[in-house]
Amino acid sequence: MSIFKTIKNKAKKLKQELVVLHLAYGHPKTPWTAKALIVLVISYALSPIDLIPDFIPVLGLLDDIILLPLGIYWAIRLIPKEVRDESRIQAKTYQWNKKKNVVVGFVIALIWIAIAFIIINSIAQNKN
Repeated sequence: MSIFKTIKNKAKKLKQELVVLHLAYGHPKTPWTAKALIVLVISYALSPIDLIPDFIPVLGLLDDIILLPLGIYWAIRLIPKEVRDESRIQAKTYQWNKKKNVVVGFVIALIWIAIAFIIINSIAQNKN
């Protein structure tokens, strides 16, 4: 198997695991600690801003290659096995709600704008 096929298969599996996290989040048996980590992982995955910017050679891709899969792994481990198994079965045929995706994207963008505003405001106040 070529390296590109291997990478493509791993990326597909990561996407599938994000769907599993999304479904497990809505399950009543999922503990709050798992839900909190799921929110962080999915928000980071959907966020247009990375912890380490992609334009930095090698390091820029580390967050996508290491941090995101690690977050998914930890979140999956916090989910009870029965919920995980049920969510994996549902994830195989799950269809995303496109209207909800736009709303979630908008909320994430607003959060980043608020963070940027707070940072800029605090810098401006420190200069005075």
